[in-house]
Amino acid sequence: MLAMGEKGVNSTELWIFRRLGIAGPWRSRWRRWTRPLGGVIRSSGLIAFLLGYFLACSIVAILFFRLWVSSFLTDDLVSAGCRPDGEGSWSIGIFYGKSPFSLAPIEMSNRSNEKSSAWPVANPVLTCASVSNAGYPSNFVADPFLFVQDNTFYLFFETKTVATMQGDIGVARSLDQGATWEFLGIALDEAWHLSYPYVFNYQNDTYMMPEGSKNGDLRLYRATKFPLEWTFEKVLVSKPLIDTSLVHFNGYYWLFTSDFTRLSVEKNAELEIWFSNSPLGPWKEHRKNPIYQSDKSLGARNGGRLFVYEGSLYRPGQDCSGTYGRRLQIYKVERLTEQEYKEVPVSFPIGETKKGRNSWNGVRHHHLDPKQLPSGTWVAVMDGDRVPSGYSTRTLLLGWTFLILLFLLVMFIGLLIGVLDCIHPQGNYLIISRRNESISFWANPHSKLKRYAAVINRFILSLKGKAKLKTCHGKLTISLLSIIGMVLVCMAVQYLYGGNGAEEGYMYKGQYSQFTMLTMTYEARLWNLKQYVKHYSRCASVREIVVVWNKGKPPVQGEFDSAVPVRIRVEQHNSLNNRFKDDGLIRTRAVLELDDDILMTCNDIEKGFRAWREHPERIVGFYPRLLDGIPLKYRDETYARKKNGYNVILTGAAFMDVELAFKRYWSEQAKEGRALVDKLFNCEDILMNFLYANISSMRTVEYIHPSWAIDTSKFSASAISRNTQQHYNIRTECLSRFSSIYGSLPKMGWMFGSREDGWDA
Repeated sequence: MLAMGEKGVNSTELWIFRRLGIAGPWRSRWRRWTRPLGGVIRSSGLIAFLLGYFLACSIVAILFFRLWVSSFLTDDLVSAGCRPDGEGSWSIGIFYGKSPFSLAPIEMSNRSNEKSSAWPVANPVLTCASVSNAGYPSNFVADPFLFVQDNTFYLFFETKTVATMQGDIGVARSLDQGATWEFLGIALDEAWHLSYPYVFNYQNDTYMMPEGSKNGDLRLYRATKFPLEWTFEKVLVSKPLIDTSLVHFNGYYWLFTSDFTRLSVEKNAELEIWFSNSPLGPWKEHRKNPIYQSDKSLGARNGGRLFVYEGSLYRPGQDCSGTYGRRLQIYKVERLTEQEYKEVPVSFPIGETKKGRNSWNGVRHHHLDPKQLPSGTWVAVMDGDRVPSGYSTRTLLLGWTFLILLFLLVMFIGLLIGVLDCIHPQGNYLIISRRNESISFWANPHSKLKRYAAVINRFILSLKGKAKLKTCHGKLTISLLSIIGMVLVCMAVQYLYGGNGAEEGYMYKGQYSQFTMLTMTYEARLWNLKQYVKHYSRCASVREIVVVWNKGKPPVQGEFDSAVPVRIRVEQHNSLNNRFKDDGLIRTRAVLELDDDILMTCNDIEKGFRAWREHPERIVGFYPRLLDGIPLKYRDETYARKKNGYNVILTGAAFMDVELAFKRYWSEQAKEGRALVDKLFNCEDILMNFLYANISSMRTVEYIHPSWAIDTSKFSASAISRNTQQHYNIRTECLSRFSSIYGSLPKMGWMFGSREDGWDA
């Protein structure tokens, strides 16, 4: 490359030399030192391109993480526990019913815990965070067994201990029929993995029969100081039996279990039966063992406690097709003797959900322990998971695979742009000496290495002839490779930092809860409503969607693709006041008023719900306003941010207490304000803010910043606020009237970014 009369120096290098005042001898040394590296180092264009490429990839990664990946991440995980685990993210829920075949999750029984604003308390009631917060770091909790003593519930379960990465047996206690749980500690810890802690009473003693197949046998433990102190009693069976359940039926004690060490047995596809006159043994094998030894989808592996209902025996089994513990299957035992055994599957819909990974048991549920209480009510505990087995391991491998592919792509782009300039046309020499001397790389002209190198050299020279970046074909190639690089960046970020892909609910004081979504619409916006229901019904904490139908022919239930019940409440008069009408069918304390033209992530919705549970006396929402001036003037969010404060939250996207808010709105005091709302067909959300501020001297509103939110009304001809300026003028008129009736709003407002978690920044 010749430039400005100096041999071997390109124009960029010459410009740098002159600016820095580098003299001729040093330029000669530079040429000599960099000659072996050719265009790799000396091509300043290549360096600039690669730096720019990496910068662009970094910007794409940041934007992708901010707008997409961060929408799936929650902040409630305990740092010492609840880490991504190859075995899953199991947690435990509780169910109630009149029979074991009519069990419903705890949230449907409307049990409350006012201390944590949980109304109703929702599943899961016990998680890895429950254990980790108590000082026992855990990655998951699973295999729950319930033991009832008087009116106290004791829950024994496997906990994946972070320190040893093996299973120990933990125990928790509930004094309120399973609504809240206190983790008591580790009941049993051995040098090997423990799980499936089957606990039972026999002759005034309490025994535990955990699965400890890693030790090669089935052991029995006796409680010396229930529930935390146990002593080894005896070995029941000297075989590595898996998930063993005990039941007393037809005059015998029966063990239902599995032995995966049998020859040619498929894991999770084998079932055995043993019998004895006493749970302490000795035990004999059933004549037909193994009962199953074929297909892991048949539910051969036990899925919890066998139970008797209306005189018949039922066995829970695991369908492990596709992934371990995919779902439960219940079998009715039709014949059980020392020589015969027959069972048939029966319907059992518990645990099924349409929310997918947003639900705590949306992907798997593999263990059930049902029990009838003295009152006749049935209670059951069940574990569930939102990811399949081995998910975290697979995502880690995929993330690193895409990262390596990105590295190789960058190297290939470097080859196309700069490295090809290094190749000597002769192919036999590499210039490494001073002046114009050249040294042969291979002394022997017939060397095999030389012949192979010549072939490679011809290929690179051919590629060099085609890789001309100044042509349209060359520029198109580089652009295409750059786009592929951006995609690889996004995929790597998604798999390495995207979590499990779920938008989970947020715990508050160790508990989950649920809320009702309420939206108001009419016939012209039906298509918008369908998309609204399909999206928000998958959010983890949504229990029901109520549609206030103001005008036109109402839709039918079958028109919606919903994961939760959808209730259409048809109104006689088209009024914005209908939004806050008292509704006795709402079964949650929290209501999210959300217009059908607002689209945001489930994670942002869950953040707002968590913030509301901290202060249920407030309106907590996503659209802040600062209304000030004399007279008051309505302005947008930009004005509030310039002033760094807000005093109003728009109720078109806000959480509120259904009792507190709706009764205030329909009180006699608010009658004049409601009349103005009907007259102007506007301002119902402003009226609600005035009513809150008028009754309380404390803070009444709180803002949560969504990662992103789209107002689809801007693209619709049916929006009432399409003309923004006219809409603002009407609201300014409302402010004047409401101020004269209900007094002023807080003038100073509340600053953005005051929350420790930064959700209001």
